[in-house]
Amino acid sequence: MNSWKQHIKAYRQYLQLERSLSINSVEAYQDDLNKLEGFVIEKLLGKAPEHISFNDLQLFFEWIGQSKYTATTQSRMVSGIKGFFSFLVIDNVIAQSPAELLETPKITRKIPVSLHIHEIEALLKVIDRSTDEGERNYALIETMYSCGLRVSEAVALKLSDLHLEESYVKIIGKGNKERLIPIGKLASKALINYIQQVRIHSAIKVGQEDFVFLNRRGHSLSRVMVFYIIKDLAAKAGIHKVLSPHSLRHSFATHLVEGGADLRAVQEMLGHESITTTEIYTHLDKQFLIDNIVSHHPRNKE
Repeated sequence: MNSWKQHIKAYRQYLQLERSLSINSVEAYQDDLNKLEGFVIEKLLGKAPEHISFNDLQLFFEWIGQSKYTATTQSRMVSGIKGFFSFLVIDNVIAQSPAELLETPKITRKIPVSLHIHEIEALLKVIDRSTDEGERNYALIETMYSCGLRVSEAVALKLSDLHLEESYVKIIGKGNKERLIPIGKLASKALINYIQQVRIHSAIKVGQEDFVFLNRRGHSLSRVMVFYIIKDLAAKAGIHKVLSPHSLRHSFATHLVEGGADLRAVQEMLGHESITTTEIYTHLDKQFLIDNIVSHHPRNKE
């Protein structure tokens, strides 16, 4: 095994075991390092990781910049390669990281579509709660909006994660990190109605007994199904925005911030590792700014 493969394998184990990153993140970082290794073999006479210099890494990213990689992908590559060489320092392979001075490409964060509260209410209003699926969908939308869940967290939600008497739910998020999220009374009531009136009568598949949201066949809902549910409800409610399950999560965070919630608290509830990720949720619509900022300026008061 060459030194690149040996060190990349050790770094992969470090990311999985010590950093608890998701398998998708680990695979992405490994793919980036494989690209770096390929570049080194082709352009730098197969230098070992121990002998890579800052100039070598600059050449690599100049080469990457000529390819069709987005700024977001390049930013991830910088992060992963910095992490790799920092790991080699920790592992006493090198004394100093050659990647310390690498600059991350500036990226423009795309703000996801959010809904006004009246649009959330419109989505809920068009659900036919006289049907089993309607009662499930009502509980699903209420829960995702009340707790700011990712679609993957919603479909993986288990009965054993619900602590409705104590008004919170336990969520296992990215990297298997656990967080506790308060849940509102309306969402709790919707969950109880669905569980006690609909779910209890479902023919549940073996191994699916603990999942909260089930399809007609007694299996946990798929991510794709949640996309279809929200798209269908938006059409019925006459909402012409391009919505996804993430729109509910974004609306949750936006409405909290607009209501005066502390950004650190929102970060905890969303399960963001960095506060900079949460800051995308601080965009406020123009009317909110007019009502709450401009109107409070001392020069605007009569």
